[in-house]
Amino acid sequence: MKKVGFLSFGHWANHSAYKTRTAADTLLQSIDMAVAAEEIGINGAYFRVHHFAAQLASPFPLLSAIGAKTNKIEIGTGVIDMRYENPLYMVEDAGAADLISGGRLQLGISRGSPEQVIDGWRHFGYEPAEGKTDADMGREKALEFLDKLKGVGFAEPNPYPMFPNPPGLLRLEPYSEGLRERIWWGAASNATAVWAAENGMHLQSSTLKYDESGKPFHIQQAEQIRLYKEAWKNAGHQREPRVSVSRSIFALVTDQDRYYFGQEADRKDKFGYIESDKRAVFGKSYAAEPDKLIEELSKDEAIQEADTILLTIPNTLGVDYNVHVLSSIIEHVAPGLGWR
Repeated sequence: MKKVGFLSFGHWANHSAYKTRTAADTLLQSIDMAVAAEEIGINGAYFRVHHFAAQLASPFPLLSAIGAKTNKIEIGTGVIDMRYENPLYMVEDAGAADLISGGRLQLGISRGSPEQVIDGWRHFGYEPAEGKTDADMGREKALEFLDKLKGVGFAEPNPYPMFPNPPGLLRLEPYSEGLRERIWWGAASNATAVWAAENGMHLQSSTLKYDESGKPFHIQQAEQIRLYKEAWKNAGHQREPRVSVSRSIFALVTDQDRYYFGQEADRKDKFGYIESDKRAVFGKSYAAEPDKLIEELSKDEAIQEADTILLTIPNTLGVDYNVHVLSSIIEHVAPGLGWR
């Protein structure tokens, strides 16, 4: 049995074919999408985070709004770029959003992906320490975030405070118990997947990873997941790890589906470069009649290794069509794969 969630990139543009022409459209439709997804039995609503782009960038107001409008669906990110974050402020925001949702946050974080501007985190006031890279900075901030989520006091109280203090060192508030155990790391390499396991984070693996063997994408991703699980076991954590993989999957059940995604049917994995010097493999999209989809997806080794599938949705096509996309997978494909 697998959990099935959706992952929205949150695009908008003033385009005649788009249902999301403004940021307000995207934000409000994201809330509506999560509510509708919960109603049809989808397990998770996840959102990408990108800065300096016409996409979702500030996740906590959105996650809080969704938490207030839903009751059981998991709410998460995939992923928050830690290079841009103040870890302590993020602990407060995340704690508030988690309490509003009743403890349903599943936060995906990472050192980040290529962004729209050069060294965008510098504009946010952050610089790597001398001799460190921006990736080092992102991982260091992640560890500080994890540490402060434990709710252990660390700040010396003012002897003349505005309000009475409890005894001892003070922690950040509001504290949400259990949130530390619901943090995921978006890993693009085998090494960072192992690092995530060692530090007690769940694993998010998307449709892109660094090419470390030349093998097909799903095989490389499955190998990454197995290394992660082994490292988790070796670390001695007393809870079960979770692993999500993202896929673009479209069941062609209507003429509209075939019009939008019929051309995806012959897609293959692609190899290329990101950040100019890192060779990567990009996973293919899946689009076919339901029976064919079940046959193809049953051969995807990484899907077999994961417990959660995040279905990327074309948010610009609007809530109604995306509910149809998800419903088609739930009704016609998931049962044949044992996902639910």
